[in-house]
Amino acid sequence: MNGTVLVTGGAGYIGSHTVRRLLRNGYQVAVFDNLSKGHRWAVPDNVPLIVGDVADVAHVAMTIRQLHVTSVIHFAAFSLVGESMIEPRSYYANNVAGTMHLLDGMRVAGVDRIVFSSSAAVYGEPASVPIEEDSTLAPTSVYGRTKMVIEGMLHDYAVAYGLRFVSLRYFNAAGADPQGDNGEDHDPETHLIPLVLQAAAGRRPSVSVYGNDYPTADGTCVRDYIHVNDLADAHILALESLEGHMEATYNLGNGEGFSVKQIIETAQRVAGCDIPVVQAPRRAGDPAVLVASNVRARTELGWIPQFTDLEDIVRTAWNWELHRSAC
Repeated sequence: MNGTVLVTGGAGYIGSHTVRRLLRNGYQVAVFDNLSKGHRWAVPDNVPLIVGDVADVAHVAMTIRQLHVTSVIHFAAFSLVGESMIEPRSYYANNVAGTMHLLDGMRVAGVDRIVFSSSAAVYGEPASVPIEEDSTLAPTSVYGRTKMVIEGMLHDYAVAYGLRFVSLRYFNAAGADPQGDNGEDHDPETHLIPLVLQAAAGRRPSVSVYGNDYPTADGTCVRDYIHVNDLADAHILALESLEGHMEATYNLGNGEGFSVKQIIETAQRVAGCDIPVVQAPRRAGDPAVLVASNVRARTELGWIPQFTDLEDIVRTAWNWELHRSAC
């Protein structure tokens, strides 16, 4: 645990939860974030916050040297599927070019270890589920394609320059810290569970269901929901695994899928109220079913998700929603 872990995008949802888990595990941590999506309040007071852009090679290299950084966890990215289909250039510029410049800044400063925030979006419409890491990569969105390109870049940098990396393909991040002081706060909010709970709390009039004619049991999309703290723990295990290997890729999911309608029904039970629903057309780039096989992460990293019950995950998110509403 010598040296500092630099967390890019550490003021965002998953990044800020990971920062807290790193601190809890005794790591020295610093956050590098341009605050275009993240929040200053999400960064603990005892953690240095460097406001900057990962595309600024000189700033990245200087930060690494000044803070004695020995490894990087890279969250900083644009991540809205629908937006990526409308504004592909900004996604390639920010996600792909930004990561390349980050890697160059690391090379300049002599740091060769990175854990990368990838996505299940690299799989597109899977041929079978649960999805394994060796499944065909065929993303249906620009966002997914940027993550696939970055994974290839990391491999090429490993071969050419000796980079050590782990790519973590998230399925649907969900929930909030059980202590209630940190959770999702996107603007605009696009994730299903917070949207549903905002409708339950009266902060929005209804929740939209995009498509009811998918080839699933109830016609709505099916996703694998993984608690944000379980994701954060996997990053720490991945970081520690870089002591022993050059590169690896892992799915992070619970291995069970729930439909949009099931999420709404669960949220109604947790919140104890009916939630108004509006039917809407399908969104471009949304696969019907994404469910992970997490066998590799369990076997090789020793990762054991602690939040395996959907109702428990939703309850942590509801507690956060109530906390926010009370503030």
